[in-house]
Amino acid sequence: MITFLCPEQWTPTIVSKLASFQSGSMSEAEVFHEKQRLELCAIHALNNVLQERVFTKETADDICKRLAPQCVVNPHRSVLGTGNYDVNVIMAALQSRELAAVWWDKRRAVQSLCPSKVQGFILNVPSRVSLGIVSLPLRRRHWLAVRQVNGQYYNLDSKLKSPFCIGGEAELRAFLSEQLSQEVAEMLLVVRREVEDDGSWLNSESIKE
Repeated sequence: MITFLCPEQWTPTIVSKLASFQSGSMSEAEVFHEKQRLELCAIHALNNVLQERVFTKETADDICKRLAPQCVVNPHRSVLGTGNYDVNVIMAALQSRELAAVWWDKRRAVQSLCPSKVQGFILNVPSRVSLGIVSLPLRRRHWLAVRQVNGQYYNLDSKLKSPFCIGGEAELRAFLSEQLSQEVAEMLLVVRREVEDDGSWLNSESIKE
């Protein structure tokens, strides 16, 4: 038997869920999240930060050829041709979409960041190597994306089973600080070209300094 509640009986949770539904907010299942295949984490990070499947292995390989047309062994990808694309491929791919990749100086505190001016974040962090279900005592560099979707920031690491909701700006800063505390971690800010030019990805106080 289905029981219907009149509005006077609605709990705050029900009201909140109704409001979320009426505003058209996304659930985590609706957040675009491309999962890991071969050594294509750079492609997955690009697509996840753009929230659509824009780049493929073929387009990334074409970029590699344009970057090093005379090289027999291309320096921007794996010798085996399985991916493992470098930062130059990511930057060129973003440029083709009228976007820019701004390298984040780790000497800056993440509090100086202006998240509202940043379309997304691509991080390069150490990651465990797995062989099937077996985790090996090895670490390799791995690209992952972080992006705001409908007011919430998500960790869109292609190795995750599903998008992980980080939270708001405060939680984002804590997450980025933790990731960047790793010695070899690096971060790129994905921004529009005009934002790169005017430096507005930094808050005004930091610009004055």
